[in-house]
This record gives sequence, C-alpha cells and structure tokens, in this order.
Amino acid sequence: MSSYDVAALRAQFPALTAGTAHFDGPGGSQTPAVVAQAVADALTCPIANRGTVTAAERHADGIVLRARGAMADLLGADPGGIVFGRSATALLFDLARTLSAGWRPGDEIVVTRLDHDANIRPWVLAAEAVGATVRWLDFSPETTELDDVATVLSARTRVVAVTGASNLVGTRPPIAQITAAAHRVGAVTVVDGVHLTSHTAVDTAELGADVFLCSPYKFCGPHLGVLAARPELLEELRPAKLLPSSDDVPERFELGTLPYELLAGTTAAVDFLAGIAGSPDDRRTALEESMAAIEAHEEPLRTRIEEGLAELPGVVVRSRAAHRTPTLLVEFTGARPADAYRYLAERKVNAPASSFYALEASRRLGLGDTGSMRIGLAPYTDDSDVDRLLAGLRDFLAL
Repeated sequence: MSSYDVAALRAQFPALTAGTAHFDGPGGSQTPAVVAQAVADALTCPIANRGTVTAAERHADGIVLRARGAMADLLGADPGGIVFGRSATALLFDLARTLSAGWRPGDEIVVTRLDHDANIRPWVLAAEAVGATVRWLDFSPETTELDDVATVLSARTRVVAVTGASNLVGTRPPIAQITAAAHRVGAVTVVDGVHLTSHTAVDTAELGADVFLCSPYKFCGPHLGVLAARPELLEELRPAKLLPSSDDVPERFELGTLPYELLAGTTAAVDFLAGIAGSPDDRRTALEESMAAIEAHEEPLRTRIEEGLAELPGVVVRSRAAHRTPTLLVEFTGARPADAYRYLAERKVNAPASSFYALEASRRLGLGDTGSMRIGLAPYTDDSDVDRLLAGLRDFLAL
C-alpha cells in the first residue's frame, strides 16, 4: 500500500471477519494472514537445528538471521544485539539476574511507578537478593507524567528501568532525557518498549537505550519477546548457560533451541508493517514512513473517542499526558468498569478492564489492583469501530 488504506489493511486480518471491534490491541494485536502463513511455512518446510550442512539446517539458520535483521531495522538497532526469548518478561528476569551479579550492597536501582510490572519486579527481586537499594521514580496521578529522574539518581545508580510508553495510560516519558541523565551517572538504561513499538518508529540509539525490549504480538506478530542491546554491552555480561551452547553474542543469551516458526512470523510482521505505507526500496525507511502513517491514522480516532467520551455522563479519562499513545484509561463514576467490559463484549466490542500488570500505576491512580477500562487503538481500527464503542458505552450508561 503506497498510502494508508484502512479498508485494504483490514482485509488482511482474517480475525476481523468475525465482526468484532477490537480496542484490546495493547494486550495483543490481531494477526494478518501473511504472518500466519510465514509461521506455517516454517513448520512445513524441512527444518532442523541451525547449521550449515543440510538444507534443513541452513533453513533454520536463515530464519534466525533474517529475524535479527528485521528487528534491527524496526528498532534502529544492531542485528548483533538482537536477542530472542519466550517473552519480554522472561528476558527481563534473565537480564536482571545477569546484571545483578555485579551489584553490591549500597548500589541503587531505579524503577518507576508508571511501568508494567515486568520492568519493575525483576529489578526489585534482583536488588533484594544482593542487598541493593531500590529507588522509585513517581508520577503525578493528575497528569500521569513522570517526575524528574534527577531526583532519584546518584553515583551509586547502576540501572534505570523505565517504560517507553505506559501500557495502562499511554504516557510517553521523555526517554532521551531520562537516559542521558542516567548515563551521566554511569547507569545502564533499560527501556520497556512493548507498548511504544506498536505506535511509533523506534530508534534505540536516539532514545539512548542500552537495552530495549518489545513483543512482536503487540505489532501484528507472534508471541515471543525481543531484546535489543548494544553488542558491546552484551559482550561484558556472562549469563548462566549450558556448557555446550554457544558463547557468541547474542546466542549466549538465548536458552535452548529458538522457536524458528515464530521468528519467521516476526520477520513477516516487520515486512507487513513496512508495506503499510512505506516505499519498498529500504526497509528501515519504509518502517519509518509506515509508523508515521499509523500515528497519523490513530491520532484522529483517539481524538474522536475523547470527544465522544466527554459527552457521556459519569466518564472520567485518566490518560492525560501531553505526549502519549492512543490508549485511554476510563473510569465511570456510577458504574463498574468490569460491567462495562462485559456489556460491550456482548455487543462484540472488546475493551477490557484490568490493571493490565501495571500494578504500581493502577495503585498510584487510586484504582487498587482492579484497574479500570482500557481503550486502545491499532492500525486496523476504523471509524465504524469508534462508532460502535461510543454507542455501546452510551447505551450502557443509560441503563
């Protein structure tokens, strides 16, 4: 597609033929047919463990190398620093265990109350295990903006873990400023980009992320996790691994045989994104163009939803940051979010209610562990979806 054609794009998602309006993209997007086909092709072609002798071995090796290249293009990263794992959560636990081997009592680790728990709990547990200190970067419940990171940094800071975009309220912190401040005190920066990568072009170098994580199933791909790091940083780390397994970077961080079919699907997902509105000559350029087109498509839809919600009685939108993704956390003064979730689901409109593993953020907002309703947009969301969402909520609130 040379221009953004949402109808043509929707036709490539078999799941959308079921007629459901999906506002559950932040929890996982729908999958285009080309990605499913890539997974199937990898499984039905001759395949074996990676190697260079047989055609099956070379097939597996090619899948891995192409996936590293695709993710490097998507993230503006080095293919030699792309690590695949079962999930972003699993990768973060592995990373925290590995980095904490060099920590000592009195060292400090910074986490934020805005993050998904996957970028909080691994660091908290690793710090507790070695006697390091956890310092919390807070955010304003009124604006959902992070406080100044300088207030929690010191010469003892070893890691600053921060979200690229909140999966609960959509806030996009000033990552480049945060990582620059962290680097001035010698800290390693770990950016959870799982939510961010779905909505904007990412350049890990510009962000200043020493480590950046994302999950392809949030941007039309299969279920796995991806870690992008500077290869020279990975060379310094010695993770626990099996003795016969490769000690090369990035292979030393990948435990066991990789899921080749999911990697094939990941490459297909990146190529799919690049083809939404980008030129075919250079994949990185095409991805930048396509992600800009996705932002331009999603932003007016977000505005429509916000304007529509403002007209409904008893609706409170908690997503208020100046710079954010098209993700809205919504409360109801006279009704339970879980009831609205079920009501809409019966009408084939998916807008779930939860804390979505952003437990610290939910508690800070006064929502406890229950959370509230999250409305999230995706590249395939269209105006008819928005119409159905607003109509459903209007009917629910009139009960």
